[in-house]
Amino acid sequence: MDENRARRVVDRLRDRGVPAHLSLGGGHRKVGVRIALPDGREALWDTDGTAGLEAQVLRDGMLVGFVPHIPGSEDFTEEQVIDAIARTDYDQPIARQRREAPPPAAPLPMEGGFFRRLRDGFR
Repeated sequence: MDENRARRVVDRLRDRGVPAHLSLGGGHRKVGVRIALPDGREALWDTDGTAGLEAQVLRDGMLVGFVPHIPGSEDFTEEQVIDAIARTDYDQPIARQRREAPPPAAPLPMEGGFFRRLRDGFR
């Protein structure tokens, strides 16, 4: 996922009350979206460099579940990516997509704000 696209997805998810964060990792600057789950797990979306949308669910760095590749996600718009992430139910080791996203919660503040742009070198 392109870093700027990942930032926009994170910001829009946070607007919906989803605890999303930008995930920058790996030696090749792999970018994705990290969702902090309430029980201490985290879902890492699209950090493996593949075209489709899928996620790994980790607890303390250990794989405890995953979201299988979402068919057709290679061509998703940003809005479809946001909807797919928001609709995911992580309660089972193999996560599934709900028919509808849960109602939005209170918006979370944007991470970094203006100073994020300064820190990141105005990319």
